[in-house]
Amino acid sequence: MSLVGLFEELNGLSRFELGGKGFGLVQMTAMGLPVPPGMIIQTEACKQYYRQGGKMPEGLLDDVRKKLAMLEAKTGKRFGDPSNPLLLSVRSGAPYSMPGMMDTILNLGMNDKVAEGLVKLTDDPRFVYDAYRRLIQMFGRIAMGVKGERFERELEAVKHRLGVKSDVEIPASEMRKLVEEFKKIVREETGREFPQDPWEQLRMAVEAVFKSWNNPRAVEYRRYYKISEELGTAVNIQTMVFGNLGENSGSGVGFTRNPATGERRLYGEYLPKAQGEDVVAGIRTPLPIEKMSPELYRQLEDVAEKLERHFKDMQDFEFTVENGKLYMLQTRNGKRTAQAAVKIAVDMVHEGLITPEEAILRIDPLELNQLLHRRLHPDIKVNPIAKGLNASPGAATGVVVFDTDEAAERGSRGEKVILVRPETTPEDIKGIIAAQGVLTSRGGMTSHAAVVARGMGKPAVVGCESIRINMDEGYFKTAEGLTVKHGDVITIDGGSGQVFLGEVPTVEPELTGELNELLAIADRYRRLGVRANADTPQAAEKARALGAEGIGLCRTERMFNAPDRLPIVREMIMAADDEGRRKALEKLLPFQVKDFMEIFTAMRDLPVTVRLLDLPLHEFLPPPDQILKEMLELVNKPGKEAELAEKQALLRKVQILHEHNPMLGHRGCRLAVTHPEIYVMQVRAILTAAIEVRRRIGSTAKIQIMLPLVSERNELAYLRSIIDDTARKVFEELGEEIDYKVGTMIETPRAAITAPEIADVADFFSFGTNDLTQTTFGFSRDDVEAKFMANYLTKKILPSNPFETLDVKGVGFLVKHATSEGKKRNPRLEVGICGEHGGDPASIKFFNESGLDYVSASPYRVPIARLAAAQAALEVREKIPITI
Repeated sequence: MSLVGLFEELNGLSRFELGGKGFGLVQMTAMGLPVPPGMIIQTEACKQYYRQGGKMPEGLLDDVRKKLAMLEAKTGKRFGDPSNPLLLSVRSGAPYSMPGMMDTILNLGMNDKVAEGLVKLTDDPRFVYDAYRRLIQMFGRIAMGVKGERFERELEAVKHRLGVKSDVEIPASEMRKLVEEFKKIVREETGREFPQDPWEQLRMAVEAVFKSWNNPRAVEYRRYYKISEELGTAVNIQTMVFGNLGENSGSGVGFTRNPATGERRLYGEYLPKAQGEDVVAGIRTPLPIEKMSPELYRQLEDVAEKLERHFKDMQDFEFTVENGKLYMLQTRNGKRTAQAAVKIAVDMVHEGLITPEEAILRIDPLELNQLLHRRLHPDIKVNPIAKGLNASPGAATGVVVFDTDEAAERGSRGEKVILVRPETTPEDIKGIIAAQGVLTSRGGMTSHAAVVARGMGKPAVVGCESIRINMDEGYFKTAEGLTVKHGDVITIDGGSGQVFLGEVPTVEPELTGELNELLAIADRYRRLGVRANADTPQAAEKARALGAEGIGLCRTERMFNAPDRLPIVREMIMAADDEGRRKALEKLLPFQVKDFMEIFTAMRDLPVTVRLLDLPLHEFLPPPDQILKEMLELVNKPGKEAELAEKQALLRKVQILHEHNPMLGHRGCRLAVTHPEIYVMQVRAILTAAIEVRRRIGSTAKIQIMLPLVSERNELAYLRSIIDDTARKVFEELGEEIDYKVGTMIETPRAAITAPEIADVADFFSFGTNDLTQTTFGFSRDDVEAKFMANYLTKKILPSNPFETLDVKGVGFLVKHATSEGKKRNPRLEVGICGEHGGDPASIKFFNESGLDYVSASPYRVPIARLAAAQAALEVREKIPITI
């Protein structure tokens, strides 16, 4: 079966066969929109090319020749015929949108003879030689490996010599000379002439598109977005239309809705006398689409409405106007900010275009991170040093970096950088990924920088024409003459387009009305509860505001480490006997009561799971090197003998408590078995605080007391008896009781395997998947991620980092076993998860399938978990119609 077909022959095939671009062209052709005719080489051809070691599939080019003959018959033009030439564009087209990551060649079929013939046909030599030099420039760079900078330097030199700013001001005679200079560059760089045979051009262009599937920027983009390497790209071969033909021509990019805000109105940009690559490359700053002629604007509005009705999503489309006639060159589901995605989904439900279920499934939960960007503090009045276009919202602060490789390298070290460029190109992808935000002096709202930054949720200010960037010297100057150097700190506000010198204070984000509405829909579908990991009242309040239904993990280590408590904790550790420890713990009790009262007040009427002390005691003592240094300073100092003796005792205690592997040592419930008085104090504080809050405000949190690192049923049984005994005493002292539950974290393989026995004495389980992953793999997370995890992922030894997305085969097996067997033994057992995986959508899907009752995540992951839990539920049960 042929892998090549004309647009009108391929209706019914999927985007995985046709690529996203080809799928859009086929659909628009079927809709009757004005699409220049063309053909598509399906993605399977690219897959075969790589399977055969970089060899063209047999018969592929013959099929292309056959379809090209049909195009010639349809257009009345002939490929390579100077008297009436057919020129082509050759574009990549992956199943998932990868803007600018692969390659495009325009004006294919142009050569010396065709150029002469076109001059006679059009009587417009400037247009002809502009098209010719563009072909040599693109083809030389993409198909022949010439460095693009050589062409750019030559073009800039011509403009400088002529005293003009834009390439549209270069006259025909100079364009013709430029063609010859470009051919000379190709010859010098490759040792070959620029091919004059149109068929050789086409063959090389098709192969170049196949090769672009695995170019470094495309590989990096797929890695970032977790797009499969196996999909391949289609090749779209289409009849050229020319936006650079004259005053009544141009090219543009449009969106059926605003991709930054989601507002329902036509949005886009138009560049007169230009080909499409000029718009997206950001070489010239285009005009707003509203500046087009009223008739063309009306036609685009009509096209936009038809596209949305057909695709039922916001569309990003490219178009060209040739001598006043509109042609559609591409449509795809548009990249958008999370703010826009949510608003568009909710609005389309109200408009009747999509169902509530479709709205939920349409949003990538991880994109909600964008809505939780910090923004500039509204009360801080700072004068901007420059203003550009507000291409992608959010505020970002970092040091100015001009080089993409430097941005990537510094970003990998955790440094915050702002990538500053005249414009970005697809080669800048790794720098954009690493940067906090992007600032460009050229380009529009549909330029490469704007589109990619929006897709990644990175703040971006583009087209900031008031700054002059000196890449060689490493600085930029503002219109007022202020010089900002490499390494200086700036803040950009992608919401307003403003640039500020230095760091500007920011404030926490708030949920929009549309997001609240979307999450309310999601809450009606999801089965899993969603709680938060929080151990301060501020975090608890934020979690509740973001929709958390309780706290799934309240750590108590922070309460011990606070500066006003640490000396008391150390007094407890240094105590010589149980009595001394109890006295120190009595001093800690009021602090713990106060801490818990604040959290229980914030979470009244909701469950709060308090994890009792987990850290080993030596974590609360200074490191031995520090103690030795302090001892040396005291030696031979009169009057310091007592202090020196204290340091010596402290060093001895540190040495006694030293462990070769603290993670698997004397910590968690094991420490409490040795020193139960620590947990007795904490339980007293928890129950006293809960009762006191109820007395003050009429209700309190639902208390759940969680023991860490249990591996054996008898550990939990022993400690539960102490907790229950302590509770009885507290209730007698206070004269009233309160309900509470006792459970354990499941964070060792043995605990998961023996879950039925542990369930006999537990009210709930909570999987600590961070430690469960470490103990199942035998990994030390910090060491593994620092030393070889990246290598494992690159070599595909592991499909993903198991500390980010749950290892379903190993850790997941234990989770599923412990959940099902634990609930069989104890039907009232509640099961949740409080590791970082509780905020990962792929892991949440597994937890939903495994029968867990809730997930718990950091406060700012709560909206993500709510949406992901709804999506997981929709995948496993029938859709239930609801209205909003």
